[in-house]
Amino acid sequence: MDKTLVVIIGPTASGKTKLGIDIAIKMGGEIVSADSMQVYKLMDIGTAKPTEEERKKIPHHLIDVVYPHESFTAYDYQKMAVACIKEISDRGRVPLMVGGTGLYVKAVLEGYDFDSSQTDWDYRKRLERFAEEKGNKALHSLLHEIDPNSAKKIHPNDVRRIIRALEVYNQTGKPISDQKKKPSYLEKMGFGVSKIGLTLDREKLYRRIEQRVDEMISAGLIKEVENLLALGYSTDLFSMKGLGYKQIAAYLENKMSLEEAVEETKQETRRYAKRQYTWFRSDKAITWFDVTSYDSVEDLSRNVLSVIKDI
Repeated sequence: MDKTLVVIIGPTASGKTKLGIDIAIKMGGEIVSADSMQVYKLMDIGTAKPTEEERKKIPHHLIDVVYPHESFTAYDYQKMAVACIKEISDRGRVPLMVGGTGLYVKAVLEGYDFDSSQTDWDYRKRLERFAEEKGNKALHSLLHEIDPNSAKKIHPNDVRRIIRALEVYNQTGKPISDQKKKPSYLEKMGFGVSKIGLTLDREKLYRRIEQRVDEMISAGLIKEVENLLALGYSTDLFSMKGLGYKQIAAYLENKMSLEEAVEETKQETRRYAKRQYTWFRSDKAITWFDVTSYDSVEDLSRNVLSVIKDI
């Protein structure tokens, strides 16, 4: 296949952004973000978006797509990402999909068929209230009854994905696990895919996460959330429930101390990283690299490139 898509995935704070930029420079590529929070405008620090300097080095796509109050689904991402990848390739550049949102990556690579189901906001709100009143495990049990295959793969605390799976079943009468039967759009267009995964010792990753959260606070995350609230963005919005945003908003509303908000952000980010590992580890096509085994990004990049060329 003469068309190539490079996919760089891994848990948060594993170094995907820097590696993606270095690989893109060396391959003559452009980056398609696969991050469910970086699509939101006005939310820069807490989502760890690439800096302006990094974006000047390499074009980045699917960042700052919608405002925080606007809906953006995996279906929206699938459509936009596939079109973006094709457009980059048609210009003779190499598309690199870089990010840690597993559902977004799979939606593009495995041909999820979202066409038959759109967001049902009333049904979704009923499920959210059910989870609040009965608990996440009770919501997960509902999914297990109608789609045990998906229930095995989705963590009981991953309320967003549980609700989406229930929503698809409610609208189509079919489990979401049956929604990915057709070939992906990329397969139809003749793309070959190289999947690269970044990993590191759990304790080292957790230290990176804690350092990143501290850096976000120092970089102005509190002011960023303050501005969002001042603009009228409700804490009920999905975007405002993102890691860091939810906790800092609670601090600004005097519902917890700053120390508690920071510690909870670190704790929830560690849990998120663990879920990311669980999601990606089942994919046997991923070639994994322990980032701590390399002296620099350039050293890691050279080894990744040698694997990409061999795939």
